[in-house]
Amino acid sequence: MTTSVTRLLGLGLTPGKLRGLQRICNENGTLTMVATDQNSSMISMLKDSFKKLEGKEREPTYDELVLAKNTLTRTLAPHASAILVDGYYGAWNAMASMALPRNTGLLIRVEKSGGGKNKVGAPLGCFEPGLGVRKIKLLGCDAVKLLAPFEPTEPASAEHQLHFVQQVYEECRQYDILMLLETVAFPFSGEKKDDKKYKDRKAQTVIESARQLSRFCDIYKAEFPGWLGVDADSQLLSNLKALNEASERPWVLLSAGVDYPDYKKQVQMAMDCGASGILGGRAFWKEYFLQGDQAAREKFARGESAQRVRDLHEIVFNKATPWFKWYGLTMEQIRDLYVAENWHFRYAEPFTATDTTGERWGY
Repeated sequence: MTTSVTRLLGLGLTPGKLRGLQRICNENGTLTMVATDQNSSMISMLKDSFKKLEGKEREPTYDELVLAKNTLTRTLAPHASAILVDGYYGAWNAMASMALPRNTGLLIRVEKSGGGKNKVGAPLGCFEPGLGVRKIKLLGCDAVKLLAPFEPTEPASAEHQLHFVQQVYEECRQYDILMLLETVAFPFSGEKKDDKKYKDRKAQTVIESARQLSRFCDIYKAEFPGWLGVDADSQLLSNLKALNEASERPWVLLSAGVDYPDYKKQVQMAMDCGASGILGGRAFWKEYFLQGDQAAREKFARGESAQRVRDLHEIVFNKATPWFKWYGLTMEQIRDLYVAENWHFRYAEPFTATDTTGERWGY
């Protein structure tokens, strides 16, 4: 039976967003995505490396960061459905040098890395200077990624972050580009990440953040809701199922800098509970910066790092929930979708004018 394309439009999947989704997915609708957009983390890792190898601490140069990002893009992107880069060091360099394969989707981070904080140390997100949704669309990218750390129990930050998320969501709608939203828990008011108070609330924060914010995106990127080796597997699975129920969009699992073996187990559990894939970063490549020289770094990236992506891709491809199945659709139904005549008059903002005779024309 033929189904109207309004089934997709009702989900917010307009032509630009749907095309972006196709570009960042595997052919079966699952998502194997790699992140290299972590500027602050990479700078810190390079500084530690310089201190170890050169005996002194110094700031990495622009060229050194570009080299690292291009190396990771060139070696990891061929094994991923999409790669997430930053707009300053990563995006144009990856395109211009052909480090980005033609068949790998491209996402760009829109938020400033290491943005502002309020008086209790809670994040106040803002745009990357010189970058925005419009520029990301003009670059020909497939999707916008926004990181908005969120804590429902810290209202001053939460309201700011909600406004920021809604602003980016509306701009992505305006420019018809796919949006991925990432939320992460954080300590505040003097807490540390290893404090019991923070750890005890994190799983609930992850679930509640999905409940409150996942409607303002097209793909939701979530943390693992709990602690491996601390919480029982039965509790972790229960938390993951609660996260799946709370999310109003297909969701993927981030890596949050955990070691690769832990991330692999998290991925296996998340796929069993409804996740549509992954968007992992440091778990794939953080040891890159521990290698002795550039040749050793490239060997690690081509070898162990790429193998990690391939291994998790196999798990995702075989076990993740395709985005369309998450919405109760099948690929057969999608292939039969019908677009009514004159759709282009209804798409995007119309343009009309009146000529010298008074006749109206436009598109």
